[in-house]
Amino acid sequence: MRPPERIALGDILLRRWTRADVTPLHTAVIESFEILRPWMPWAAQRPDPVEQRTYVGTTISQWDADEAYIYGIFATDDGQLLGTIGLHDRVEPGGLEIGYWLHADHTGKGLATRAAEALTEAAFALPGIERVEIHCDEANTASAAIPQRLGYHLARTDSEKPEAPAETGRRMIWIKTRQRTTDREPRS
Repeated sequence: MRPPERIALGDILLRRWTRADVTPLHTAVIESFEILRPWMPWAAQRPDPVEQRTYVGTTISQWDADEAYIYGIFATDDGQLLGTIGLHDRVEPGGLEIGYWLHADHTGKGLATRAAEALTEAAFALPGIERVEIHCDEANTASAAIPQRLGYHLARTDSEKPEAPAETGRRMIWIKTRQRTTDREPRS
């Protein structure tokens, strides 16, 4: 069982990547490079279109192999790429990790929070998933605000070698369990 390939959230749509998304993805990464480079190890240098084509191909293969479920975040009115978010099978069994980034022009509008909330719900709809995690460096306060808003709890902070220029090497591990989700107060 997999999460849905499309998740409609009113003015935004989370949609599984297709090969047609390579050019919009490349454009979004280039336009957002200065805000991505400090936090994303994969943004150490500006990507070229070949790398983006490889990335999209990898996301398609990972989805088909049930290793990761990566979505583009698109505006429903004009189809513009706003960012990306995904469920990754890179934590202990019974859990998935959510990772995300937004185009520089679309940060601070609650889009990543809405998308992360939808993917948290999608993850818990999958059999065997009891825990969803969000990892971010301690200095990345914008990223850390998202799990806090969604009722995740800070389980621990691990010391790791920094992988991107702005990282401190203190990785916060935010966790939400299936029980915490079902007990949560409704959002107003």
